[in-house]
Amino acid sequence: MKVLIGVDPHKVSVAVAAIDEVAGELLERTSFPQNSAGLRPLECWAKRFGERRWAVENSGGLGRHLAGRLAAAGESVVDVPPKLSARVRVLSRGNARKNDGLDALATALAASRNGRLATVDPEIGSEVLRLLSERREDLVAERTRALNRLHGLLRDLLPGGVAGTLSAHRAARILRGIRPQEGASANLRRRLASEILRDVRTLDRKIADLNGRIEAEVEASCTTLTEIFGVGLILAAKIIGTG
Repeated sequence: MKVLIGVDPHKVSVAVAAIDEVAGELLERTSFPQNSAGLRPLECWAKRFGERRWAVENSGGLGRHLAGRLAAAGESVVDVPPKLSARVRVLSRGNARKNDGLDALATALAASRNGRLATVDPEIGSEVLRLLSERREDLVAERTRALNRLHGLLRDLLPGGVAGTLSAHRAARILRGIRPQEGASANLRRRLASEILRDVRTLDRKIADLNGRIEAEVEASCTTLTEIFGVGLILAAKIIGTG
């Protein structure tokens, strides 16, 4: 029997419905948490259907991580646009309001009636993490160069220079403590130091924002890499992205 599993993904849960692809009859319907603890049982549940394929609604959005995970595991997965599954809901229930389990069934039925759906790329999840990780590395390198330039300017402005690690907060405190000096070069160094300090603060905000995006992507991917001692979310993203 050919089985088609429709998936209606949400932020915290995944509703699924298995149908006989030929007859269009519902075989089973259930739901699982959308995290590593829930997706493993989902994969085990699906194995009872030998000849199967998956239809994931909005695989480029809420369903991206599950769809990418399944495709990477060798499963056949197609993307079902939300408008297509909504159309099936309207025809079957008279309205397009979402209702988890019934929506998973609508997704499966929509896929069974449409042979032109896009196949999910198994590298979609790793590609996102690769791009985000590379962007973070670029920003960190740019921040390091800016801090080195700032360190050099402060060294010239202060007798004895600046020892230790420099941060935006520490550099601002040092700059506030430097008294105005005579000479055009000293004033220019102070202005340049202030400009570079603003650049560092901007880079700090960009890196913090990117860290949040990376961490969210890694957590949503349900990887077990972070269970290894010493492997944090940022390192896990790099491993997944370059793996």
